[in-house]
Amino acid sequence: MSYVGPDSDGFFDGDGNGDGPRRPRRFSGGPLAVALAALVPTALAGWLIWQVVGGPGENEPAKTLPAASQSSTAGAETTSPSPSKSDDGKKGDGSPSATPSKSKPPVSSSKPAGSGPLKGKVVVIDPGHNPGNFRHTAEINRLVDIGTNRKECDTTGTSTNAGYTEAQFTLDVSRRLRTLLQQQGATVELTQNGDRSWGPCVDERARIGNKAHADAVISVHADGSAAGNRGFHVILPASVNSGSADTTAIAGPSRDLGERVAGNFLRATGSAPSNYIGGGTGLDVRKDLGGLNLSTVPKVFIECGNMRDAKDAALLTSGAWRQKAAQGMSDGIVSFLRG
Repeated sequence: MSYVGPDSDGFFDGDGNGDGPRRPRRFSGGPLAVALAALVPTALAGWLIWQVVGGPGENEPAKTLPAASQSSTAGAETTSPSPSKSDDGKKGDGSPSATPSKSKPPVSSSKPAGSGPLKGKVVVIDPGHNPGNFRHTAEINRLVDIGTNRKECDTTGTSTNAGYTEAQFTLDVSRRLRTLLQQQGATVELTQNGDRSWGPCVDERARIGNKAHADAVISVHADGSAAGNRGFHVILPASVNSGSADTTAIAGPSRDLGERVAGNFLRATGSAPSNYIGGGTGLDVRKDLGGLNLSTVPKVFIECGNMRDAKDAALLTSGAWRQKAAQGMSDGIVSFLRG
C-alpha cells in the first residue's frame, strides 16, 4: 500500500523526499580517476531517472483510483460519478453475485507480514461497493443467493451531497487500515483494491474471507440516511441456519469482534454511536446481508457515519478523521485477535 501516514490523504510513488544526486567530487590523478569522474554523474543521473519513472510502489495498484487522486486534501469533499441520491446503497448489501466480472483479477493481498503481536493472523478487509459499479448496473443488479433469500449482487453505494462517494471512502479507509494491521504483523487481504471494473458481489466477498481462513473480517461502509441522523454503527450477524447460510458458529465471536471495534472506534474518532440505529449501543444485528450470512469466519460490517448529514459528511471527507477511523478499527481487531 502507498498510504504514507496520518498526515497524508493520498498515495505516493518513489521516496518523495526530494533528495537528488550529490554533485560529483573533482577528481585528479591519472587516467583512471578521469574515467571515474566521467562515469559517476552518468550513473547517478540514470538512478535519478529510474526513481522518477519507475513503476508504482510495492502495494500500489496499477492504476490510481479516483479515490486516491481526489482525496489529497484533508477535509475537502471530492466529486466523481456518483450514485443516485435516492439510492442509499444498502438495499442490496446482502450478497455478492454468482457471476463475477469477466476479467477477474487475483485478490489484492498484503506483502509478507513482518514481526509483531499479530504475526500468523490473517485479516480480510472488505471495502464496500466499487467506484465502477455505476457503469455496470446490469451486473450488479443480478440477483444472487444470500443464504436466506436472493438479493442484488451489489449496489453503487451512497455519496455525500457534494459527490464524494462511499466507494471512494471505503477504499481509502481500507488501505489505511491495512497499513496499520501490517505494522502489527498481520497478513492482510483486500476483497478489491480498485483493481477490477465492478464488484465483487457480496457472496464472492464472503468466499474470499472464508477461503483465506481469516481470523477476522471487516466490511467498511458509510450510510446514506436522512439529514440529522448521525453516528456510526457496527452490524453483527444474527444466528442463522437456513438454506446455504449457517452463522451459528460465528455469531458469538463476531459479536465479540463487533463490540471491540465499536468501543475502539468511539475512542479513536470521538464520534458517537448512531442516534437512529441500535438504540445508542452502536450495534445492530441483521440476518439479511449475504456478506454476513455466508461467512464461516468472524465478520462484521461498520457504517462509519451518515454521508447525507452535513456534520457527518465533514468528518467522512477529512483525511485526518479517516485515519482516526482506521485506527479505531485496527485497535478493535487487534484487541479481538489478542484476546
